[in-house]
Amino acid sequence: MDALPPDRSGTTTSRLDRIIDTALAERRIVGAVVLAAKDGEIVYRRAAGLADREAGRPMQENAIFRLSSVTKPIVAATSLALVERGAFGLDTEIASILPEFRPSLPDGSVAPITIRHLLTHTAGLSYRFAQPEDGPYAKAGVSDGLGEPGLTLSENLRRIASVPLQSAPGTAWAYSVALDVLGGVIEAATGKLLQTVVADLVTGPLDMHDTAFTVTDRARLAVPYDNATPEPVRMGAHHVVPYEHMKIGYAPDRIFDPNAFPSGGGGMAGTAPDILSFLETIRTGGGKILRPETVADALRDQIAGLPILRPGLGWGLLSSVLRDPKAAETPQSPGTLAWGGVYGHSWFIDPAERLTVVTLTNTAIAGMTGDFPNAIRDALYDNT
Repeated sequence: MDALPPDRSGTTTSRLDRIIDTALAERRIVGAVVLAAKDGEIVYRRAAGLADREAGRPMQENAIFRLSSVTKPIVAATSLALVERGAFGLDTEIASILPEFRPSLPDGSVAPITIRHLLTHTAGLSYRFAQPEDGPYAKAGVSDGLGEPGLTLSENLRRIASVPLQSAPGTAWAYSVALDVLGGVIEAATGKLLQTVVADLVTGPLDMHDTAFTVTDRARLAVPYDNATPEPVRMGAHHVVPYEHMKIGYAPDRIFDPNAFPSGGGGMAGTAPDILSFLETIRTGGGKILRPETVADALRDQIAGLPILRPGLGWGLLSSVLRDPKAAETPQSPGTLAWGGVYGHSWFIDPAERLTVVTLTNTAIAGMTGDFPNAIRDALYDNT
């Protein structure tokens, strides 16, 4: 199914407005910014609802959100820029850069982990929230990059390395703290802080002035909320959100803590226009940050048929890659890149349709997955 042309009739605009208005009226989300670009032209833009419900502050298009996993493709692109500069290769063993990071397999043997394994979540690592509450990451005090203010990167890497891998590198896909480990690799390889390298190689060249591991303007920061009935609940200092069989721990003020490590998997804050600019740069071949051949490789499914969280999806060097639209139950084209963030975000790039969409909300988990982001996606492909 073809995605929307520039919406001269207003049908798609009306449909998207109705989806957002309904989600707000039903109190499934508190606020959102939605941007869609076709052929580089913005065909839909809207800021709706409230950035701070209790203060009555309206959502603005330049609102700053805690990005959670929207951070991942930015840090992944940073590492690819370093590959282009010869700092390391995709198949470089990370122990050659981080000698202290040598997690073993359950039998005690050590298997090499490469940069490619980290980028594709095939390193044998995990997330604390993906394990039982008393699982090995919890016992080791591993941070998922969303909580544990004050924890240093070196200490978190030590804790991660103390836990046996759950699979041999390259043999299975598991969503994981791999991008946090990659942040440590980037720091060791460059001798610079991760936030400096990201700014030098990605956010700076793209003029993403509001996207960083700190908040550039607290007055524009959206308050985070948690799904609840009858309406979302404002997150507290330490907040747990149930999601499927998991419990995800948040510390929203972590973003203000200068001692908290810069989480390459979830530690940035930024705006929808900045994220759209980044994603459009990827869609159009890399612009100022990456070579076209690097981007082409990044968009390719890298994991040789290994299953991931949902049917029909593979994984590239930046995000999921759509293998089979029918299996994934989506109107998007094969090769579509997509992911989200547990603070309530979703995004996708459909290269075949030249369509890029960013949906940032301040409501976990409803803005990331389920009825709301799916309805936004489907409306963009419904030309009836």
